[in-house]
Amino acid sequence: MTDGAGPVARFLQDLVPPPGHVRTLCLSNLAKTIGHGIFVAVGVLFFTRTIGIPAEQVGLALSIGAAIGMCASIPAGRLAEVAGPRNTTVGFLALLGLFVCAYAFVGSFPMLVVAASLALLAESAADSARGALVAGLIPPEERVRSMAFMRSTANVGLSLGAASGAVALLFDTRFAYMALLLAAGAMFLLAGFAYLKVPQVAAVAKGRTDSEPVWPVLRDAPYAVFSVLNMILIMNWPVVTVALPIWVSVEVGAPVWVYSMILVVNTVMVILLQVRMSRGADTISGGARAMRRAGLFLAASCTLFAVSGVLPVWVAVAALLVAAAVHAFGEMLHGAGAWSLAFGLAPEHAMGQYQGVYTMSLQLGTVATPVLATSLVIGLGGAGWVVFALLFLAAGLASPAVARWGERTRRPVPITPEAPTSSGT
Repeated sequence: MTDGAGPVARFLQDLVPPPGHVRTLCLSNLAKTIGHGIFVAVGVLFFTRTIGIPAEQVGLALSIGAAIGMCASIPAGRLAEVAGPRNTTVGFLALLGLFVCAYAFVGSFPMLVVAASLALLAESAADSARGALVAGLIPPEERVRSMAFMRSTANVGLSLGAASGAVALLFDTRFAYMALLLAAGAMFLLAGFAYLKVPQVAAVAKGRTDSEPVWPVLRDAPYAVFSVLNMILIMNWPVVTVALPIWVSVEVGAPVWVYSMILVVNTVMVILLQVRMSRGADTISGGARAMRRAGLFLAASCTLFAVSGVLPVWVAVAALLVAAAVHAFGEMLHGAGAWSLAFGLAPEHAMGQYQGVYTMSLQLGTVATPVLATSLVIGLGGAGWVVFALLFLAAGLASPAVARWGERTRRPVPITPEAPTSSGT
């Protein structure tokens, strides 16, 4: 191999998931995120334009559903431990597919509340169970890299799903919207059935000593603090999707295509660089360093967003695009660090419930951010961006100390699996 081919080959290795379990996980995630992309593109428009539900009620229904869904995270993780994570994940993804299909037949606000609650509950449960499945299939030292491939694939899926949603927007008919919502449901079903290709992972319901609590995650203070830090850092993405488009158009006065360019920059960077940015985060200490650096990058991006509000328009556009790139680096580093600590600080015998807490921290941050973002950024202007910068900076800087605290309190627990556990890659 020539010197010129070496870097190219390594770059391609960071784009194409390796064969085996990782590739199956990525293919499932591709189908799942295509379904997400379709729903994001057409769901709200279907409910408001076609069904006639007021936008405020649509938002309320989805918020109610998200709140109910969060309640399923930890119990679903525990169920994955008891029943085995593969079948649990398949089952919840299948339910998610059916409930997303039900969106196509919603005809009123109460029906939307029920459909959203069921769908988001199933999604929350599936995500928790999938975390336990990843832990059972992939050796510890390869989990962060595997999750990075899944994140990269997710951005491809969201883009494909959003592009598919453009079909309904083009025709703008009830039939087109319903067909695409049914297609989105089918994607979630396909995502679940893809996991039937991987072997069963042993249930570990008996994988603890008699004196060990059934719910150790509820007594784990370091993991709880990590989850709070993760909840703060995950706010970086909802801030961009909720507050930034209003900031760009109203405060900066830039053309609307500028925000589209920001999303393109983010998507392309994550697809191309997420795996590479995750290197070195495969240990607890490495993951903590990644989270610290994420806080620094995210704080810098918020500062640049704030500065763009006082610059001439075309200079502000350049600042916004630079800020978008800086934000993408922070987002990727946060992902790598969070995966590392979410798995590394969790005992193997209770991985399901710990992944449930991790999933809940992501959901809490995502649900809380829209209100916080509109209050701070839209209400306070540049000062609101500074508040977010300080939040991200504090969470990032605190991560190494919390990780060290978590390592000091870990203690091995004998595991007695009910069946042989597959750990092939």
